[in-house]
This record gives sequence, C-alpha cells and structure tokens, in this order.
Amino acid sequence: MERFEGRIAVVTGGGTGMGRELVRQLARDGCHVATCDVFAEPLDETRVSALADAPSGTRVSTFVADVSDERQVLSFRDAVSTEHATDHINLLFNNAGIGGGGSMIGDDRADWERTFGVDWGGVYNCTRVFLPMLLASEEGHLVNTSSINGVWGSIGPTTPHTSYSAAKFAVRGFSEALIADFRVNAPHLRVSVVMPGHIGTSIVLNSAKVFGRDADSMDDEDLERVRRQLVSRGLPADGVSDEDLRKGVQMMGEAFRDHAPTTAAQAATIILNGVRENRWRILVGEDAERIDAEVRADPEHAYDVEFWERIRAKGLFGGFGS
Repeated sequence: MERFEGRIAVVTGGGTGMGRELVRQLARDGCHVATCDVFAEPLDETRVSALADAPSGTRVSTFVADVSDERQVLSFRDAVSTEHATDHINLLFNNAGIGGGGSMIGDDRADWERTFGVDWGGVYNCTRVFLPMLLASEEGHLVNTSSINGVWGSIGPTTPHTSYSAAKFAVRGFSEALIADFRVNAPHLRVSVVMPGHIGTSIVLNSAKVFGRDADSMDDEDLERVRRQLVSRGLPADGVSDEDLRKGVQMMGEAFRDHAPTTAAQAATIILNGVRENRWRILVGEDAERIDAEVRADPEHAYDVEFWERIRAKGLFGGFGS
C-alpha cells in the first residue's frame, strides 16, 4: 500500500506512544483514522494533535474500548462504521499492549491472564471483528505489533517474562501464518508483523494504571511485590521507605519512556514505511535488529546466562515492548 491518502485506518492503543504517533502520521498523510484506548483523556489529546497537522477534511475519531473484551471491540467497530460512514477499512493496526504477569509460578493468575488477554486476545479479537471490513476493501493491510520478545522471550536470566513473551510469540506466529491464508483466500490483503525493541513509550506507566498499581495507588501488597522483585535482581530493598519505593517505580517508568534508543515517532515512521513497501516483517530499532540476529545465530544458547551477558556487553538491552 504505497499511499495512505483517502484511506481509512483503525489503530488500537492510540492514546499514547506508538499508537498516538501512528494516528498522527497517518492523519498527516490524509488518512482517516479511528482509534481506541482504555483511557479517554489521552485519546482526546491524540485527536487534537493529529488534526492539527492533517489536511482539511481528514477525519479522526476516538472510542474508549478494552481490546481484550470482544463485546467492546464490536461496539468500536460499529462506531467506526457509523462515524466514518463506511462498510470497509483499508488498514488495521493492532498496536494496543500492556506489560505484566511475569511469572507463571510466582505472579497472580489474574495478572498473567490480563496481560495475555490484551497482548494476544486483543490482536485476535480485533482481527476477527474488523476482518469483514478489511475484506470489503479493494486493498487492505493488517499490521500486528509483536515485539523482539516475540523472537527472544527474555528480559534477563533472573526476571521471568512469560505472559508478555508468550503473547508476543503468538502474535508473531499468527501473523506469519496469515501470509498463506491471505494469499489463498484474500489476495488483496497483506499482513505485517512488527517487532519493536526498546521504544520510548509509556507502556510501563500505562500498564501500572491498568492494573491499579501506579505509584499513587500501590498498597502494601504491591510494595512488597516490588521489594521481592528488587531483591531477586540483587538490589537492596529492605531499608527503602514506602515513599521512596513509590518514587522509584514512577522514575523507572519515566526512564523507560524518556531514555529509549528509539522514539515513538521514529518507530511509527519505520512501521509506516514498512507498510508502504509491503514488508511482512518489520523490526523496529537497531537493538531489535541486532538481538534478532544474535538469537538466530545461536538459538540453542539464547537463554543461557552467558548469552545474556554478551547481549548486555554489546549494549543491546534496555527493555522491550511497545
């Protein structure tokens, strides 16, 4: 799909980060955009920002929806159809995601399933619900956000990361399998899987809000969980006050956003260029490209401590996700 002008795109998770930048850059190119998120206020900010740089007549609509709930996705689809007066869309960006549920053993089952439900279930629900509208277009493109954690399920040898990684592997496998499915059954459709490295987004802060564990809302149980996590990473936590712990959690989320090697705007540009070039595999960031190469070169040892130390020595690890 070489041009976006006059097309209709749906972007999930458009309130902040890569989602917001996708909306802004699509609208700037004259593409009509419908976007959803679980938080209303940042969606409004996205819409105002997108329309400020968009050609006259460009439509940007917003909708509050949790993509892990198919009923809410159906309501979002109906709103897209009504507000854009359309029976079709040309682009679907399954971008929404959260982090959490690191351990299958040590973490709460509800947290694990909530993370998996958004990161995999959201992609599945939105694809199922919006697929008839993609099929109704003359040309359509499905863009699913996985992660470098869909290639390498690790953020360190002492930090379990199972729910997020399992979901991102599922997104990657689903997207790759759709290549043949579309070729046989819908040759006017294309699919791309996006695998970002560490991108400067608010995923850490937003995930805490989704779980009700942002710095201001953390209770004694949440604080104790953070202490255990710090100790497991070899960091002293016994003498840290609750207030300093809250400040530390906030600072870590802000640091993830503000000190990433690739900005959300740069990531969105890479993704949209990949769509224009009809590339099915879109790695985002030099760290993602290099880690992908390292894992493919030595898959048998990808989860050994020595592999991790080699990755860190090359300055490739900062944190991953969208």
